[in-house]
Amino acid sequence: MTSLAKGTRPRVGLFGLLGSGNIGNDASTEAVVQYLRTDHPDAVIDAMCMGADRMRERYGIETVPIQWQSARKLPGGPLGAGLKVLGKVLDIGRTAAWVRRHDAVIIPGMGIMDASLPINPWGVPWSLFLLSATGRLLRTKVALVSVGATPAKNPVTARLYRSATANAYYRSFRDEASRAVFLRQGLDTSRDPIYPDLAYSLSFDQDAPVDPLAVGVGVISYRGGNEDRDRADEIYASYMANMKEFVRWLVDSGRSVRLFTGDEQDQHAVDEILADIRQQRPDLAPSRVIGPPVSTFTELTSLIAPVATMVAARFHNIVFAVKLGKPTVCVSYSPKIDSLVADVGLDDYTQHIKSLDVEQLKEQFTQLESRRTQVRDQLRELLPKRSEGACAQLEELGRVLFGSAHFTAQAGRRRQAVRRPAAARRGTGRVPRRSGSRPRC
Repeated sequence: MTSLAKGTRPRVGLFGLLGSGNIGNDASTEAVVQYLRTDHPDAVIDAMCMGADRMRERYGIETVPIQWQSARKLPGGPLGAGLKVLGKVLDIGRTAAWVRRHDAVIIPGMGIMDASLPINPWGVPWSLFLLSATGRLLRTKVALVSVGATPAKNPVTARLYRSATANAYYRSFRDEASRAVFLRQGLDTSRDPIYPDLAYSLSFDQDAPVDPLAVGVGVISYRGGNEDRDRADEIYASYMANMKEFVRWLVDSGRSVRLFTGDEQDQHAVDEILADIRQQRPDLAPSRVIGPPVSTFTELTSLIAPVATMVAARFHNIVFAVKLGKPTVCVSYSPKIDSLVADVGLDDYTQHIKSLDVEQLKEQFTQLESRRTQVRDQLRELLPKRSEGACAQLEELGRVLFGSAHFTAQAGRRRQAVRRPAAARRGTGRVPRRSGSRPRC
């Protein structure tokens, strides 16, 4: 840690599953980047991430891949396996070299320690451990910011996550369940703060015209967790059969449907449902059921803005529903979603994906639709507090990472930067704003 003491521009790295096609992760990243650009305009940003090319194109910043092997096409067989092992070793030096160039590294929200979906301990968990360990060794401030976590059944994954959390300079969680994961492992996280998900700090268009017969249906390419690998196809087929039947029921009852995803890997599930409805209801107007690909949260929120009610599976789809005041039936596949629906009062409108009952889903949807105005008002009432909490997290992050004399002297200029046009703030490593995504902080 030297640049802050010298009064030079601080170097801030972003780390994680950024630019990898997950819209929720991108929303969390946007919240942090826009906060830095507004409140700390002197900061120079770069990233070590899964989607290095996308992040470079989107923000105009320097990027490097998290994993050595991800930037290369490796052969199969023993040679490929050996190169993968070599890559894990090379990643130690690559990560350390990247970390040492920074004053601070931020993991911006997201469920980076969520073990509810299939995960390889030598993938992201290993990379996160390397980041945190080298940060501590090299005295670079590594911040886990409003992150989500679930218990990992694989002992190696659990140890890597625990060590990464223990070595972090700063950490906060987005719910009590995430913080409790490490308390149960003997790491004292009891004083670590809990803040709402970072995406709550973003502003969306909440005044778009709404069609009372339009329904948003979010789907996920769900095949169970690590423990379900031998049943993955069965789990997916059961879930998809239920969602196909539900969509047919919606259109048969006079509603129109907008299918959407939360990750680019889910689009084939949307396409499968579209193919089913075209086959089963050949006379149905194509406009009654649509599911265009989306790659950004701005595109996604524009797609769901006109709907009156929603059914959603992914975590950030539900966060976006709250932001837009959309009454939502939630399909849960993880404790993180259970915590979220409890926080926003949607417990009565939730089912677990592995035991999804389509008849119950229809009943829950019908009941929710009958109480749409009441539930919408309930979501709108709690939103300001969640948004304020997410903004408070960003401001605390600034104090923790940048609470130096250099940045205190820049306080007046920071506030000026908020009022200056975006074009006047552009420069090396600086990010132009996009409409509809400006932080509310």
